[in-house]
Amino acid sequence: MSHLNVTNEWAKAILSDVNGLTEEKVDKVVSRFLQDAKEDVLESKGWFTRSAYVVSKASPNACKRVLAKNFPKFGINSVSSGFCKTYMSSNNGHFTIEEGAKGPVKLALIISNGPSGLFFFQTEETTF
Repeated sequence: MSHLNVTNEWAKAILSDVNGLTEEKVDKVVSRFLQDAKEDVLESKGWFTRSAYVVSKASPNACKRVLAKNFPKFGINSVSSGFCKTYMSSNNGHFTIEEGAKGPVKLALIISNGPSGLFFFQTEETTF
């Protein structure tokens, strides 16, 4: 969810700039979000009501891209299992636990020369 729902255009532009992304830029996005939340100006600054959840997911994903760039010999990716039918979702998800596990397991089993710095939805590469 987080990779598609960053609604603040400034933050989205920073997090989507794969080649120019740095830890400092990710920190700047998180700091700006926190400042806007403290000032109670989230909506007027382009954040939507569940932005705290989105920022809490998108920022670690962005950091993983930075790590992948800094350590090219490692396979460092992000993967979303999707909205799974679990206890946490009160079994209201769209995917079974088995379906949700396919992506993380597939990436974990890659031996070498696999993808790095990418975002996957289940088993398919997708946009950040």
